[in-house]
Amino acid sequence: MAGEQVDGTRPDAVTAEELAAAGLLLEIDGAVATIALNRPERRNAMTFATWRALAKIGRSLPAEVRVVVLRGEGKLFSAGIDLSMFSGGGEGFSDGADRAATDAFIAELQQGYTWLRDPRYVTIAQVHGHAIGGGFQLALACDIRVIADDARFCMKEPALGLVPDLTGTKPLVEIVGLNRALELCLTARTVEAAEAHRLGLAETVVPAAELDAAVADLTASLLAVNAGAAVATKRLLQEAPENTLEEQCAAERREQIGRLREMFGGAGKN
Repeated sequence: MAGEQVDGTRPDAVTAEELAAAGLLLEIDGAVATIALNRPERRNAMTFATWRALAKIGRSLPAEVRVVVLRGEGKLFSAGIDLSMFSGGGEGFSDGADRAATDAFIAELQQGYTWLRDPRYVTIAQVHGHAIGGGFQLALACDIRVIADDARFCMKEPALGLVPDLTGTKPLVEIVGLNRALELCLTARTVEAAEAHRLGLAETVVPAAELDAAVADLTASLLAVNAGAAVATKRLLQEAPENTLEEQCAAERREQIGRLREMFGGAGKN
C-alpha cells in the first residue's frame, strides 16, 4: 500500500480510528479506492468491526471513485471470520432466540458486502494465498477476481456448523451451478487457483509476483471506458439474468436513451 488516505471532507467518511479498529487500510487515489485487509498477524481474519467499516466505506466513497480494489496485506487475502469471537474475544454472537434482532444484526454485517455490487463501481478482488469463508465471500461479492497462482478458496462455514451468510451463496451458485456449489460448501474442500479459474471463480490467474501489475493494468483499462457508459452497462448486465428477452430489450433501450440524452444534451426532451 502506498499509504493510508481517508477522505476527511465528508462528515460520514470512515475515520482513521475506525479503520484501525477494523483492521483495514483505505487509500483513495482519484478514481481508484483500494481497501486492504490489514491484520496479517491474524491472517487478515475479519471481525464485526471489519464488516461495519466496509459498509461505511461503501456509504461514503467520493463521487469520483469508479474502481474499488479489495486486497489483503501479508501472506494471504483472508482467513475469514476471526474465531476468537466465538470464545468471548469479540462482541459475541446471539443465540438466535430473538429472531428479529439476529436478523437485523446479520443484515447490518451483510452491508459490508452488498455495496460492492453498486453499479457506480467496478470492484476487483485481488487475491493471493487463502480466501476462506467470509474472505471467499468477499471475493465473490466483487465483480472481477484477479488471483495469484498461489490462491486457495474454501467455504468453511458448514464445517463450523454455520452457513455462509455474507452474500456468497447467490454468486457462487450463479458461477459454478447448484451441484458444484453444494459439493464445495458441504465438503469445505480447498479450491486451488487453476480449478478456480476453470470453474469461473477467477477471471484471471497470474504468477504471484505479477499480481499487482495485473490489477493495475485492469484498472487502467476499466478507467479508459466512459464513466457513464460503464455504470449503465453494469446495471444492464446485472438485470440480464432475471429478465426475459423482452424485458432485457426494454432495459437496453432505457439505458441507451439515458446515454444519448447525456451525450447530446437531450435531457429535457420526452
